[in-house]
Amino acid sequence: MQPNPNQPNTLPPSYFDEVYRANADPWNFETSPYEREKYATTIGALPRDHYPQAFEIGCSLGVLTEQLAPRCGHLLAVDVAAAALEQARLRCAHLPQVEFQELRVPEEFPSQQAFDLILVSEVGYYWSPEDLARATDQILAALQPGGHLLLVHWTPRVHDYPLTGDDVHTFFLELATPEGALHHLGGQRHEQYRLDLFSRI
Repeated sequence: MQPNPNQPNTLPPSYFDEVYRANADPWNFETSPYEREKYATTIGALPRDHYPQAFEIGCSLGVLTEQLAPRCGHLLAVDVAAAALEQARLRCAHLPQVEFQELRVPEEFPSQQAFDLILVSEVGYYWSPEDLARATDQILAALQPGGHLLLVHWTPRVHDYPLTGDDVHTFFLELATPEGALHHLGGQRHEQYRLDLFSRI
């Protein structure tokens, strides 16, 4: 996996602070028909109606979090951007099962917690290859046997992201072997994003 030579390193929290300072909804999560369709596809891909313990890495404004929460007994949603989390907390204030934390994966990770579902949506390409590998180890250690890992990422290359969505998904698919830690349950490729679902062996 070759990272973007112009940006080989994980994007720091300051990058996202600046993005949200310039625009409260920089990726149009609240209004974009593309995002609305992608969120519906994401929720529709979940095989179970209920997950007792779920973890969303990179929740941003909490738009997807709000839709995911009814399927969860407890949902821990984290992000590196304080401004985004402030909006997410307001959006999901009516959902007592949702807990938000300002957390930077892989430097920080929930300790001694096991999850039935981990969602990595539009965040993996912000990591360097080394941090993607570290995050993967943490995710696999925290995912219950039989638990689900759902990846959803934009696939076109972005000039200031270290990786592409395809890089991220390919990395996880390489772990889905008879000797690996994951079983690939299926995937979808759309015009500008892809989705892959795994279970923990």
